[in-house]
Amino acid sequence: MSTSTKPYLLRALYEWCLDNHYTPHISVWVDAHTQVPMAYVKEGQIVLNIGASACQALKIDNDYVSFSARFSGVAHEIWIPVGNVIGLFSRETGDGMGFEVSLLEEGAAPPSPATATKPEPAVVVEPPPKPPVNRGHLRVVK
Repeated sequence: MSTSTKPYLLRALYEWCLDNHYTPHISVWVDAHTQVPMAYVKEGQIVLNIGASACQALKIDNDYVSFSARFSGVAHEIWIPVGNVIGLFSRETGDGMGFEVSLLEEGAAPPSPATATKPEPAVVVEPPPKPPVNRGHLRVVK
């Protein structure tokens, strides 16, 4: 089985945003495998600024996106399975890419337990039963 292209594309889009002085944001489907500040989750989703000024120790590996960030002055450790990322885009232009959501099964371990040390989420939220389907469109990027 080959490795998913999604984490590679996430890293490339993140670098593209930085190279162009844009602010990278990710849209995330929240479930029991994500660790995010639940007060900011709306309809099972959250949008997070992952720019250098908004988060610390950002890591986009093949299994998880993780970082530390402050929300209303309170520090949070963020853990997002790559499969839960709906899209990565520039705040300034909206340019970016949407992805299909591929959730971990209930009770499933992280895809790479040797490299991911994800803590258990403090709060479990039951989102709507189906994740959104990205019916995105292609856009010419010059």
